[in-house]
Amino acid sequence: MSRALIIVDVQNDFCEGGSLPVAGGAAVAKGISLVLDKAGDRWDHVVATKDYHVDPGAHFSDRPDYVDTWPAHCVVGSSGADFHPELITDRVEAIFHKGAHQAAYSGFEGRTESGETLAGWLRGKGVTDVEVVGIATDHCVRATALDAAAEGFATTVLLELTAGVARATTDAALEQFRAASIETTGVPVVDPS
Repeated sequence: MSRALIIVDVQNDFCEGGSLPVAGGAAVAKGISLVLDKAGDRWDHVVATKDYHVDPGAHFSDRPDYVDTWPAHCVVGSSGADFHPELITDRVEAIFHKGAHQAAYSGFEGRTESGETLAGWLRGKGVTDVEVVGIATDHCVRATALDAAAEGFATTVLLELTAGVARATTDAALEQFRAASIETTGVPVVDPS
């Protein structure tokens, strides 16, 4: 068995002060770094995903509905697309960029700079189990975990290292995890308002 950690979209725009902030995002970045430091050999591999938009069409809107359309975020070349400074990336072996010209929620839609897919990279390393953390529980973490399970990886979401946008959509994501036999630990950070 080989296990990988997938860090989903822990970027400036998704943390406090960003263009599409999720409450608790900075704390999640710091928490992931602490776990990486303390649990040194828990994962054989560590990868990360990034929203990396050039022109994603209708994904961006001046009047977002926060379901299918969103304010501009994680634009290539902007500081908002950078990893949050609390996230220590020394152990990240590969970064999978997604959404250049379309909405892309799952890390499995992303590719490395050389064009390799996340599923292909993980299989190439002999990974059988993945643990998923990051932002947001109810959007990109949800999509990445569901795709990981669909690709045949034994999947666990470390909820204590995720932040959700809203209670209703986070609860719906947790139900989808149960239905897909995705394991979970802990409780996600969710804005109570």
